[in-house]
Amino acid sequence: MSTSAPPDPLDTSSPRSRRAHTVSGTKTPGPKILQSSSPKKQYLILYNFFSTLSWLVVLGRIVLLVPLVGFGRVYPAVGSFAKWTQTVALLEVVHAATGIVRAPISTTAMQVASRILLVWGIVDPFPLLAKSAAYSSMLLAWSVTEVIRYSFFTFSLSGYSPALISWLRYNMFFVLYPLGISSECWLIYSAIGPAREVRVEYTWILQLILLVYVPGSYILFTHMMAQRRKVMRGKQAQKTL
Repeated sequence: MSTSAPPDPLDTSSPRSRRAHTVSGTKTPGPKILQSSSPKKQYLILYNFFSTLSWLVVLGRIVLLVPLVGFGRVYPAVGSFAKWTQTVALLEVVHAATGIVRAPISTTAMQVASRILLVWGIVDPFPLLAKSAAYSSMLLAWSVTEVIRYSFFTFSLSGYSPALISWLRYNMFFVLYPLGISSECWLIYSAIGPAREVRVEYTWILQLILLVYVPGSYILFTHMMAQRRKVMRGKQAQKTL
């Protein structure tokens, strides 16, 4: 549910970028940052830039480690860093709640909460689960998604709109969604047994979460599809001018 391109909680394209993508009254889709002071914009640029770098570190370590030492060594090498990198993303809920960005707080919170569950509620108490290929594939899907997403916002805030980054932003989720969701569901399912030894209520919660993943994933996926359709319509309108 939490993988793939999330619901644009930081879609903060600059005014110049928004004007460039406005054709016949059609604007670039997604929530836009409220017009505000320069320090706020600089903060968001830095947030997106360093988030890009952090997830690039996670991605690089996975790509290097899996072929060299296998899935079992990924968690000791990158698990803690990935956990805290994802935890920092709680700021995105704050951004949406305080109005720093115009984003739906419900979908933003759903996106972040599901990942927090995975890193703190599943992998952290049951680290043996991280030896499976599902953990590595989950982090791979997350890191690719976030490198694309945060770099997209960094460029947009800076007044640029690279065609490649835009294409990746609105197309890669077709691949990343199945990979990430299946990996997350497998880890949650695998945690039910170990959780029973801790508290039986914990197993009930995990089973309920698995049931929620179906409608939750559908909501996030259809949200991204709607954004993609708007972007494609805008580009088509530009071509007809």
